[in-house]
This record gives sequence, C-alpha cells and structure tokens, in this order.
Amino acid sequence: MADTSPDSALLGIYLNDHLAGATAGTELAKRLAAAERGRRGEAVLSRLAEEIADDRAALLACMTALRVPVRHYKTAMAWAGEKAGRLKLNGRLVSRSPLSSLEELELMRLGVEGKAAGWRTLRVRAETDPRLDTGRLDDLIDRARRQIEELEELRVRAAAEAFT
Repeated sequence: MADTSPDSALLGIYLNDHLAGATAGTELAKRLAAAERGRRGEAVLSRLAEEIADDRAALLACMTALRVPVRHYKTAMAWAGEKAGRLKLNGRLVSRSPLSSLEELELMRLGVEGKAAGWRTLRVRAETDPRLDTGRLDDLIDRARRQIEELEELRVRAAAEAFT
C-alpha cells in the first residue's frame, strides 16, 4: 500500500525520476563497456556497468521499503531516450567516433553525480526514517564517489585520444 501524503507524493516523483535516470544510465554503461572491448578501459567499464545495474536495484529496494510505486512510463521513456541518443551525429556514419566515447563518458559521469546526490538525499531522510538503511546508503555514496573518479580518469584519456 502506497503512502498518499504530500511529502510521499513528492518523494515518489523524485525517486521515479532517479529511477528513470538509472535506467538510461544502466543501458549507457552496458553499451559503453561493450564498445570498449579489447581496449584499455574495458575492465573498468565492465565493472562499472555491473555496479550501475546494482545501484539501480538498490534504488528499487529503497523505493520498495518506502512504499513508492514504480512509474513504468518514466522508465520506459528513459530507456527509449537512451536508445535514441545513439543516433547522435559524431562525425562518422558507419564507425564509432572517438568523440562518442568522450561524450558518453561525460554523460555517465554526470549521471553518477546525480545518482550520488540522490543517495545523499535519501541519507538525510534515513536520519528520521527507519525504513532506510543508513549504512547501505553510506556505502552507495562512497561507491558513487569512486565511480566518479574512475569515470573522470577514463574521460580525460578519451579526450586526449579524441583531440590529440
């Protein structure tokens, strides 16, 4: 049974927006990891893709604990939007451009920054809501920080490859 208080309605919108972002981010991470097969960033990106999928599952667990229903239309639109984003012009018609990797790494980093902000918001709520696990949220915040650092290293490398 969902909580119907005004505060809960806002929380539901907020968490469903984050879930939509997590859905698109999971798809982007998988695609980027696949595109990097055989390259230096393959191992890191494959692990990050798994972690990002796990983070999406952790968000769903928080939503379940808070009795926030999933708004499937938002996740479907995010999934479709990520697929449509693959059609961007990157200077090449048939092959993958170095610019593609750079832009996708930047987009992933921005997504992880947003995810970290979402975990911090839930962490504040966890101080007064025993349905949320503060220790788990602290771990998710720490993991997001590490992911940001790793994505930045990959992004800098991709920028050097694209423009030098």
